[in-house]
Amino acid sequence: MKVSISISDYVPTEVLGFQDELLKNIQTKFNIIASMRDQCIHLKGDEANIKKAAKAVKKVLRDLDTARKDEHQRISKAEEKDPSCVTTPKRLVKAKSTGQAGYLKAIDDYDIVISIGPAGTGKTYLGVAKAVSYLMSKRVERIILTRPAVEAGESLGFLPGALEEKVDPYLRPLYDALHDFLPYDRVKKYLTMKTIEVAPLAFMRGRTLNDSFIILDEAQNTTSIQMKMFLTRMGWRSKVVITGDITQVDLPSNIYSGLIEIQHILKDIQPIRFVYLDERDVARHNLVQKIIKAYEAKDTT
Repeated sequence: MKVSISISDYVPTEVLGFQDELLKNIQTKFNIIASMRDQCIHLKGDEANIKKAAKAVKKVLRDLDTARKDEHQRISKAEEKDPSCVTTPKRLVKAKSTGQAGYLKAIDDYDIVISIGPAGTGKTYLGVAKAVSYLMSKRVERIILTRPAVEAGESLGFLPGALEEKVDPYLRPLYDALHDFLPYDRVKKYLTMKTIEVAPLAFMRGRTLNDSFIILDEAQNTTSIQMKMFLTRMGWRSKVVITGDITQVDLPSNIYSGLIEIQHILKDIQPIRFVYLDERDVARHNLVQKIIKAYEAKDTT
């Protein structure tokens, strides 16, 4: 006798695996039809096979839930013990300065954190590490990483290749950071399932982002309108981290940076936290600190 059943009111998309691997395996092994709709797994076929398939799927869901709880406890205990550390699947990341430690703590304590400082101070690196940590411990359901593609501007249509190829160079540093904290196959799977999104800032328009860890990188290159658009995308139970270097604005001289502007507009709003990093927080080669100081000296003369 042919029957149909549905499993669970909510099945996380990650349980399906890359390209719905779980559903394909269930179909092959039990000779049934398996599909995913409205966050439920639907099984259709011979009654005896359906019972066996349902048992197998429920075991997978239990195992995933146990693994996620274990991961959550492991990360939470590690970070409670030392808030200056961030635990990710590939490495343990530790703040290398007082400023960086304050930045990590601010992310935990505030809904919106705006980190301003020169290159090499860990603004993006630590922000992405924290986002991965939050995703692994189930504090958010997805990560959104975005940047303004300033140099592309209105000329994207004149560049060769598909849109994805055109904007990829502007987003590449975000992908690089992800690969530092997650295995390659997991990054690929999360990107495919939209658990992690990496997209130009323009793609954020019209969206509301709930249960998300959202990072706006290179924010000094947003206009006032773009910054307002981004900030108003924030939904319930989300974290927003904005990073930028106000000494490296690539906007036309007649356009005011949205990052510079929000220092004045949002300074008295809680719970928003501004974190300022400087050459003392540079975690790259020690020559980078000297280079930053040299340019700062030049700008003040």
